[in-house]
Amino acid sequence: MSTALLVVLLVIAGVLGHRQLAGLRPVPRGGPEDGRGGEVSVVVPARDEATRLPALLTSLATLESAVAEVVVVDDGSSDGTAEVARARGARVLPVTAVPAGWTGKAHACHLGAQATTGRILLFLDADTVLAPDALDGLLALHQDRGGLVSVQPYHQVERPYEQLSAYFNVVSLMGSGAFSDSERRRPMAFGPCLLTTRADYERAGGHAAARANILDDAGLAAAYAQAGLPVRCFAGGDLVRMRMYPGGPRQLAEGWTKNIASGASQAATGPAVAAAVWVAAHFAVAVGTLLSVAGAVAGSPVPLSSGSLVAWLLAWLGAALQLRWFLHRIGSFRWWTWAVFPVPLLAFGLLFARSLVLTYLRRSVRWRGRDVELARGPASTKDA
Repeated sequence: MSTALLVVLLVIAGVLGHRQLAGLRPVPRGGPEDGRGGEVSVVVPARDEATRLPALLTSLATLESAVAEVVVVDDGSSDGTAEVARARGARVLPVTAVPAGWTGKAHACHLGAQATTGRILLFLDADTVLAPDALDGLLALHQDRGGLVSVQPYHQVERPYEQLSAYFNVVSLMGSGAFSDSERRRPMAFGPCLLTTRADYERAGGHAAARANILDDAGLAAAYAQAGLPVRCFAGGDLVRMRMYPGGPRQLAEGWTKNIASGASQAATGPAVAAAVWVAAHFAVAVGTLLSVAGAVAGSPVPLSSGSLVAWLLAWLGAALQLRWFLHRIGSFRWWTWAVFPVPLLAFGLLFARSLVLTYLRRSVRWRGRDVELARGPASTKDA
């Protein structure tokens, strides 16, 4: 690849990537408490979440605006999830089986919404934690236009293997189109944190409208849009945080394998192409630079590494710095994650390929001990 072509590719990819995340805004801090916290019912779908529930439930207990109730839907857990929830003041709704045609999480959210009484519903994943003034900020956002307010939490990254989520986090946000500067964005939502009135939820058909969708959040967003209701997405920032896969590399691999290919298939064409070009440019830079360095060490050019070594090294630096800028806004990723970006990039490529095979050839992925079948529509779930 010539130096000129390399520069053009990087500029195009950089601009496309930046445009897709131009509207990434964090949840603002809420104003004075206005009493609406008492109208909020919190629904937490949980399956084997005994280790993660305490942090969430503690954060809910320390909110500046107290909520009316917290319902944990125990979706067939085997690790003491129900006991942990009850010990921290939550009401537990047990689920013994998932009906045919439903995904487990959509069914749990559906049952939780039915079992609550608040005028406002707040759906939270068990790995989510709210700052004391987070609810006030969410309510202020919702009061502005109503509909569905969705938040992609700030990703708390602690152990080295969790750094491998870097490209998955960035690409999922890019491909969603939720933060692009286009006025014709396809509605999208993020399941870890959803706020809506009960009236709007019922008008859109609730989680029943997304019962078979492996990405129930995307299905719910589409249902709201179809009902003429606005859907707006925000980043968690300092107020809404999560730690996605603390259970080890296998959990990380299963989680992203389950989501990434289905997410790509549901993305609008523009954001999907932009994300693909951005990733392709990073692969080109990674491979070209490594081959160019190998050629310099060997004293002879290596095929596919035409262009000066200095140009490739500058391209590496440019790609790494833009990745750093993105990661700094969405998670606590370490400095070396972006400096050695080919490592998480390779993990992304391998798991994306695996997800494609399981999603479109095997038509089944596995998550939380369940096989999620994809043969008869977007997704149907059967107990493992």
